Amino acid sequence: MIVKEEFLSKLRQYFGLNLYEVKIWTALLSRGVSTAGELSDIGNVPRSRAYDILESLEKKGFVVMKLGKPIKYIAVEPREVVERVKKLVHEEAKEKAKRLDNLRGGDLLDELNLLHKQGIEFIEPTDLSGAIRGRHNMYSHMETLLKGAEKNVSIMTTSKGLIRKIEFFKSTLEKLKRKGVNIKIVAPINKECMDVARDLSKIAEVKSVNNNKLAGRFMIVDGKQVMFMVMDDDKVHPTYDIGVWVTTPYFASTLDNFFATAWKEMTPLAKVKV
Repeated sequence: MIVKEEFLSKLRQYFGLNLYEVKIWTALLSRGVSTAGELSDIGNVPRSRAYDILESLEKKGFVVMKLGKPIKYIAVEPREVVERVKKLVHEEAKEKAKRLDNLRGGDLLDELNLLHKQGIEFIEPTDLSGAIRGRHNMYSHMETLLKGAEKNVSIMTTSKGLIRKIEFFKSTLEKLKRKGVNIKIVAPINKECMDVARDLSKIAEVKSVNNNKLAGRFMIVDGKQVMFMVMDDDKVHPTYDIGVWVTTPYFASTLDNFFATAWKEMTPLAKVKV
C-alpha cells in the first residue's frame, strides 16, 4: 500500500497520531479487518511495534479488536473516529483548563511570579524585546501588552487586520475602555471592513488612512512598548508572519507623536465613503 507522505502528515496533524500510528491505521482502513502482522507488512512498520500501536489506537477509538484467534482488528468508520477524537480533545482541554485554573492563588503560581519578578530586576527595560513568529503567538503577546495598558493604545493595521482584531481583541479592548484607556485605531476602511470598523467605533476612535502609501501594522502601548509586524499580511502565510516587540520609551514615545500628528489628517469613520 502506497500512501503519500503529505497525506500521512495531515493525518498526524489533525488526529494527534505518531507516524507508526497513521501507517497502521491507514493500512487497516484499506483492509477493513486484518491481523497485526499483516498490518505491519502493509504499513511498513516493525512487527515488534505493531501490537503496541494497535493497542494505542484501540484506546483512542480508532480500531476495535475482533474476538477469536488469530487476533484481528476492525477499522472504525472515519466519520465516527472524527467525532470520538473531537470529544476526546474537548475533554482533555477542559481538564487542562481546570488544572491551570487551580494554579491561581496557589503556592506554585506565587513561586513562578516571584522568579519572574526577581529576573526582571536584573535587566534593563530596553532589554525586554524579542521577535515573535506566527500570527497566533503575535496576537497572544499583543493581548498581554493590551491587558497592561493604563493610559493609551494606538493601533495601525490593514483592512484584513481590522477584521481579525475584532475577533481576537474585542473583549480586551472593551475592558480597557471601561478602565478609561484611550484607544485609537487606524486602517484603510473599505466595504469589506466597514461593519467591523463601525462595531469597533463603539469601543475606540476609528479613522481611515487617506494615503495608500501610508501602510503598516503596529501597536503602541502607553508610549512605552511597541509591537510592529515586518511582513505584508497580503503576502505572508499566518504561520510565517513575524512581529517585533520592544520596550523602549524613547522610540515608542517618538512613534506615538508621529501617530498623533498623522491622526489629525486621517478621515473620521463617519466621513468615510465606500
